Amino acid sequence: MAVRVGEGTEIAKAALGQDGAGGVSVRGARGEPGRRAPERLRARLGDSRAARSIVGWRRRRRRGRVRSRRVWRAATMASWAALSPSIVEYFEGEDSYRCGYCKNESGSRSNGMWAHSMTVQDYQDLIDRGWRRSGKYVYKPVMNQTCCPQYTIRCRPLQFQPSKSHKKVLKKMLKFLAKGEISKGNCEDEPMEPTMEDTVAGDFGLINKLDIRCDLKTLSDDVKESFESEEKKKGRSPKKEESKELIQSQHIEEKLGSGEPSHPVKVHTAPKPERADLSKPPCRKAKEIRKERKRLKLMHQNPAGELAGFQAQGEPPSLFQPKANKSNQPKSLEDLIFESLPENASHKLEVRLVPVSFEDPEFKSSFSQSFSLYVKYQMAIHQDPPDECGKTEFTRFLCSSPLEAENPPHGPDCGYGSFHQQYWLDGRIIAVGVIDILPYCVSSVYLYYDPDYSFLSLGVYSALREIGFTRQLHQKTSQLSYYYMGFYIHSCPKMKYKGQYRPSDLLCPETYVWVPIEQCLSSLENSKYCRFNQDPEAVDEGRSKEPDRLQVFHRKAIMPYGIYKKQQKDPSEEAAVLQYAGLVGQVCSERMLLLRN
Repeated sequence: MAVRVGEGTEIAKAALGQDGAGGVSVRGARGEPGRRAPERLRARLGDSRAARSIVGWRRRRRRGRVRSRRVWRAATMASWAALSPSIVEYFEGEDSYRCGYCKNESGSRSNGMWAHSMTVQDYQDLIDRGWRRSGKYVYKPVMNQTCCPQYTIRCRPLQFQPSKSHKKVLKKMLKFLAKGEISKGNCEDEPMEPTMEDTVAGDFGLINKLDIRCDLKTLSDDVKESFESEEKKKGRSPKKEESKELIQSQHIEEKLGSGEPSHPVKVHTAPKPERADLSKPPCRKAKEIRKERKRLKLMHQNPAGELAGFQAQGEPPSLFQPKANKSNQPKSLEDLIFESLPENASHKLEVRLVPVSFEDPEFKSSFSQSFSLYVKYQMAIHQDPPDECGKTEFTRFLCSSPLEAENPPHGPDCGYGSFHQQYWLDGRIIAVGVIDILPYCVSSVYLYYDPDYSFLSLGVYSALREIGFTRQLHQKTSQLSYYYMGFYIHSCPKMKYKGQYRPSDLLCPETYVWVPIEQCLSSLENSKYCRFNQDPEAVDEGRSKEPDRLQVFHRKAIMPYGIYKKQQKDPSEEAAVLQYAGLVGQVCSERMLLLRN
């Protein structure tokens, strides 16, 4: 049922009373004749579309037009969704099941609930407490018990700078689109472990030392050979003293240019690929090294220090002053993604944002092609049998969302809700990124792609496009400034790649504050489960403090938990409700309706 933004909130206030303490039954208040329910509802709720819907269903049910209890319950859900769209059914206890990461048969543990409907704000607050959705099922890992703790991770796109490996992926796509060039390797062959340049992706000024080592000889040898070559051309051999003096000068230059103290240069072995040696100064680009080499040569030939062509007039002589020009500025993410293609480009790539709704014509028209791509991906990449990737599974997992679409005036042009970001290559879908657009973030849900195009590294490429998309949405909606990548699992090598998108933060599982990932990695090396907040006095500020204010939906009536618990005699019921309140927090427990049978 379509609901105008703001209408549901006002109706809910009327139904609950301004203080949220009153309960309204669709059947009518206790002690009053049921036949007067329509009049009472209209008096309390007004002549709104939601109220008319509820009253209409009551009439049809009394007349026998709705005989199925199951259908009637679903209709009641839809009616109450207009009053308070978030309606959840909590499954008490903890689920134990096979872990898809370490393959432990019963090691994965989580709490879960079924979301019949949910506002984007409620889901935003839930994922900021460690929850995650899979279709309409919303779950939260039991972090201190599960075999592979899953930490919510978010990237800060406004400060993001693509790493060297990210740039390679973007350039590979551009070459393919422009000239049809196909890379020899594919994304499956690329290491999932962070490489050195990925580990420092947030600092685009650093370059791979190993690349310099492969491309260049040591600077001293190069300068020495260059000097000897010049002397031979002039018909004389270089003097040992001059050569020695030049090499000493070069050693000093290396120390100054790298920021190291002026003691003899030591050769350090390269750090291991999975961790950058951040104690070392940034390396310089090969182009800068060649320029400095030429300056040294000119200095030796002209001791007066006149570096014609290298020094601007009026500036003091300096060997290491970088030239300020545009060519030295690194390209932004947008420059790399949207670089112009030639008119005769070999391929055309188009990215379309489609709402997840069977009422949307574009979603309906592309459903069959999107489903076929999903089946191909699941069978090729995850080796799923055909009976496990049918249309039912696809719809339930990737096309069914509890999020109610919202289009507030100050929100993004596309609105909030669940979307499929489709990648069309030459008129055919080759990848689909399932995303949720929420008040503060773009949340990545899933990606499936055509395995025939694995050589384009579509997993990395789509993540970079989604980061760029988040930056684009931020221009219209300033509070939308984060990109959520799901869960980070440090103990799973295939999941550690998410840490390469810097700067990024991990969610503390106890206090629910965000901590930069650099501050968390050392703790995760020692223990799978960690509290990232270093303040021992810090507590969960959003914890449930007044459980009696929790809203319960029971027998088609909304009531605070303080009233509901007086009607219940089962002690396990109270334990389940309080567990739910502790997991969702005080704010969500007061906004969302907890369905209890």
